[in-house]
Amino acid sequence: MFPDTRHEEPFDTLPLPPVALHPMPIPTEPIGSIPRPPELVEAMGKVAAGAMSQQDIKALYDRAIRDTIKRFEATGSPIISDGEQTKPSFATYPIQGLEALAPDGITIPFADGHTRQLPRLTAGPFRYRTYAASYLKEAKKHARVPVKQAVISASALSLLYPQTGIPSYSQEQFLEDLVREAEADIRECLAAGAANVQIDFTEGRLVIKLDPSKGLLKTFIALNNRVLERFTPAERARIGVHTCPGGDRDSTHSSRTRFASSTSSSGTPGPTRRSSLASPTRSIRESRRRKRCATAW
Repeated sequence: MFPDTRHEEPFDTLPLPPVALHPMPIPTEPIGSIPRPPELVEAMGKVAAGAMSQQDIKALYDRAIRDTIKRFEATGSPIISDGEQTKPSFATYPIQGLEALAPDGITIPFADGHTRQLPRLTAGPFRYRTYAASYLKEAKKHARVPVKQAVISASALSLLYPQTGIPSYSQEQFLEDLVREAEADIRECLAAGAANVQIDFTEGRLVIKLDPSKGLLKTFIALNNRVLERFTPAERARIGVHTCPGGDRDSTHSSRTRFASSTSSSGTPGPTRRSSLASPTRSIRESRRRKRCATAW
């Protein structure tokens, strides 16, 4: 029988025994995109429509980068990023302007009903048009603390190759080219002085949603490992892997997919398991309108 405690001191007023507290640092760092200023969003829409030139928008890009870096540094984060203010897309920046593309690639549905569609590769050989180091070099001009750089995973770009194949350009040839280009993308960032490089593996949770057997996840992990195996242990210590439910326009493509409990049965996640954690960037996000550019993907 439980004792009658109705006349005892309330629990929250009872004295607690002394406890020795030891500070435990939790490494954190910014993980990627920061919402663009509304005027930049509007200008990027005009550029996409052919109503504004890249030269005309450059001043807005520069202003957004400087403002984002200034706000990041004000949070006290020891490592910052440029918030991907100037990337046309976190996923397809390497192929922006590539001629061998068709618009009818894989469609990615989001929880609120909107979709994003990747392009489809139509010919080889596959080459990047832009490497992420170009964004890093610009950010470092304005930063007073170490800068990290995000790159897209090889597995994400592997979705460009059509299931029907490409005449005279096999999927294996494409993957060889892709792995080489993904390696070059990371190496250029390291050579340009990135504090570390974040591989965006946002499709990691999406593929579990699309293929619950996790067969596609294993294929993606193996492909990304082909890239990571080209780096030394010391180099891999500066390379992290980020995954998330895929945020876009205040919605996600796989927030209900439990990624953490799935990797145990999908094989080793790769030579590096360091994940990027979010730093205190809420003030930056809340001070700008949550309006995404139409080309966020």
